[in-house]
Amino acid sequence: MSENLAPRAGRPDLATNVRIAVLRLSRRLRSESGALTEAQHSVLSALVHIGPMSPGQLAEHDKVQRPSMTRTVAALEERGLVTRAANPDDKRHVVVAATEAGREMVKEIKRRRNAWLNKGLAGLTPAERDTVAQAAVILRRMVEK
Repeated sequence: MSENLAPRAGRPDLATNVRIAVLRLSRRLRSESGALTEAQHSVLSALVHIGPMSPGQLAEHDKVQRPSMTRTVAALEERGLVTRAANPDDKRHVVVAATEAGREMVKEIKRRRNAWLNKGLAGLTPAERDTVAQAAVILRRMVEK
């Protein structure tokens, strides 16, 4: 283990600190989803940003089982956030699409999450904001590998 990654006396190592910070940040941002579960938000966001998909494609995209996706889509449909329609290429299959209300919901969640983050960032010094900006680039690079 390199010196800068080794735990110091009584202090967690870098990996532990990053893991805890990312999990807490993620949990806090998820709380800004309002009445949607994180699974529902993930599906709705995928439909808004990628476009209509079959329930099977959605399950694969979110790495969940099809029965789970069926329940998630049903809950979103019940709230008027998605529609299901016959696939124009194969009437035996269904395509799920976001409604206008669903697109607005995704925008609102993004707005709330960004507002919360911007409030926290505003309390930092310019140097700290630069450090967070650099860390964000590095963390994205780590995740995209």
